Amino acid sequence: EYIEIETEFGDDGRSLFVTTNLALTDGAVESYDSLADMEEGSPLAQALSVIEGVERLTINGRTLTLTREPNAPWHHLVADLSAVLKDFFL
Repeated sequence: EYIEIETEFGDDGRSLFVTTNLALTDGAVESYDSLADMEEGSPLAQALSVIEGVERLTINGRTLTLTREPNAPWHHLVADLSAVLKDFFL
């Protein structure tokens, strides 16, 4: 399957909103407040837990919201996130 990924930065400077053409969850909203929570979460959350600099993650339907650690560079996070999503779904 082909995954389309659209990103939008939040006004707070620490949030990234990601929308895809594929369902990311089975319907239930998933919220993770730490890397440890992500490592114990759904298969997608576990896959995303390898991305350095992620502080929080929410997955809801076809969207996810990622909050970065204060000093984490966006360019690495966005590139890693895209790579993980493509690997996970393809």
